[in-house]
Amino acid sequence: MLNRREVLIGGAAVAAAAITEQGASARARKAPVILSAVQAFLATLDPERLAKAKLPFNSEERFNWHYIPKERNGLRYKNMTPEQQAAAHKLLQVSLSKSGYRKVEGIRQLELVLKAMENGSATRDPELYYFTVFGDPSSKGTWGWRYEGHHVSLNWTSIKGKIIASSPQFLGTNPAEVRQGPQKGTRVLAAEEDLGRALVKALSADQKKLAIVSDTAPADVVTAALRKTSILEDNGIAFKELTAEQQGMFMTLLHEYANIQIEEIARQRLDAINKSGIENLKFAWMGGIEKGQPHYYRIQGTSFLIEYDCTQNDANHIHTVWRDFHGDFGVDLLALHYNTADHDHGHNA
Repeated sequence: MLNRREVLIGGAAVAAAAITEQGASARARKAPVILSAVQAFLATLDPERLAKAKLPFNSEERFNWHYIPKERNGLRYKNMTPEQQAAAHKLLQVSLSKSGYRKVEGIRQLELVLKAMENGSATRDPELYYFTVFGDPSSKGTWGWRYEGHHVSLNWTSIKGKIIASSPQFLGTNPAEVRQGPQKGTRVLAAEEDLGRALVKALSADQKKLAIVSDTAPADVVTAALRKTSILEDNGIAFKELTAEQQGMFMTLLHEYANIQIEEIARQRLDAINKSGIENLKFAWMGGIEKGQPHYYRIQGTSFLIEYDCTQNDANHIHTVWRDFHGDFGVDLLALHYNTADHDHGHNA
């Protein structure tokens, strides 16, 4: 059995995530890049567009997230000038890893596929995505920003120049596999599907009895678009009950979700998971294990939850989400910070 440190940085499956000193320096520079990009984006906006794009940090809208096609509060990409669109793209690019940005852009382009499938439906539009900034972005204050539209909800919270929260993180695809038209063969979330299935199929018969908790998959991710979520039923197979090879597969799957974010945030996530105890993470599967069958899986620990569901549209429609039980929208982390700051201030007075 690998120890925690070896699991995170040892073996071929995880070695690519090892951090070099050069990588650490790059991460240290990354958070200010996001701040600069947010400020640059806002600077391109005229008063009317700025009023749509920028809301108070304590606005209830910050928690009003969803992944269905609907009107949102924020500035639509469709209503931006070319200069503003370029600044918005730059903001999104620096807020995500390269692979994360490719996935998000791939999801947006699937709206064109749906538009063709639905005879030109006006609700299917790759420009109906919204940029919303909460608070006044600065290296000292508290602020956040959100990118959201059909099948995408990405939320970041920053305090004193550091991104402290990056969830809820939702990505979905419909179709999961494009089966006709110019984008035929496209599978934007292929890794999430294939890695999960490979892991469950790699389990022994006895291990499957632990991991497969139901023959029927739920119709959607269980936590839906709840403002706050909590730990789901404690079932599945624990990380410590896997072989070393299976653990490598598990970690590759976990990294796929973490690495949507920039390296600094991904490492923060993995460090927190490592600290809380990797050996007790659980992988649970529901539904069939063959391609084309409705299926669902989740990875759950004491601090976070990943859900994946592929049941709708004849099991060709994927929903994925990362939730932090005490970190979504930075609410609990901000409370801890301010309570500590107040205590320190009183102590120093």
